[in-house]
Amino acid sequence: MNLPELGAFLRTRRDRIRPAEVGLPQGPRRRVPGLRREEVAQLAGLSADYYTELERGSKKNGVQPSAQTLAALARALRLNGDERDHLFHLAERPVPPSVHGPSAHVQPALLGLLDRLSNTPARVITDLHETLVENDLALTLLGKSPAHRGPSASFVYRWFTDPQAREIYPPEDHPQHSRVFVADLQAAAARRGRDAEVTKMVAVLRRRSQEFAALWDTHDVAVRRMDHKRIVHPMLGVIELDCHNLLSEDGRQRLLWFTAPPGSPGAEQLELLSVVGTQELSVTEDMAPERLSAAESGPRR
Repeated sequence: MNLPELGAFLRTRRDRIRPAEVGLPQGPRRRVPGLRREEVAQLAGLSADYYTELERGSKKNGVQPSAQTLAALARALRLNGDERDHLFHLAERPVPPSVHGPSAHVQPALLGLLDRLSNTPARVITDLHETLVENDLALTLLGKSPAHRGPSASFVYRWFTDPQAREIYPPEDHPQHSRVFVADLQAAAARRGRDAEVTKMVAVLRRRSQEFAALWDTHDVAVRRMDHKRIVHPMLGVIELDCHNLLSEDGRQRLLWFTAPPGSPGAEQLELLSVVGTQELSVTEDMAPERLSAAESGPRR
């Protein structure tokens, strides 16, 4: 592993990021234009000492970053795909073969927007509704669940196979959500072509869910860019919100955020969530709908 080159690359990437880009205050005593080492460490979920040794290219203590550490640094430093691959090459780690799924590299543009939505519940998901990263208010609103792997990482998959996943919405809204999920998945499947991941998921869902099979055979297609949702919160009851979606250029990732009209009950409930915070209003793991803890990336999905 070329530690000096790795350290130099990390340092130049750190220097180019402005604090505001990652939701940090500029501060009056900042002597450098970019981030401090301890700020990068915090965003990546690492110790400041470890990151400092890594950036300095030190061989002390046998610094050998894992693939998970590199992925966390790529997100924290807002690396694009080529830069992420270069980081893995410098560390002599295999470049992750897939850009999809819950461990996918979040597109920097969406991650940058997510950082600016600290007062709004927001998350970045894939076109299969796998959560990549979320902020604290999204965690407060929708709760926390164990990380899922394989097809069950997709909330659409869980919607049709796990009754508990549906507890996030009122029962009378379930048919509409089912139609929306299937129409959106139709668009994703067509966009991906012969992609093995989505092909397998659709085949399994057709076998396991009569509801899914019937809806899939309608061939309805629609990518929702805005929707109205009623979310069941365990402490605040039903919260009516507008749900917005901003798709990446290739359509494989999207930024999703929730708002409510000023003065509405939903706006008041969102304000309460913001005031109380995640510590008291987090849902237990057993009640959560869709969530992937992306601790290494800073914000959480």
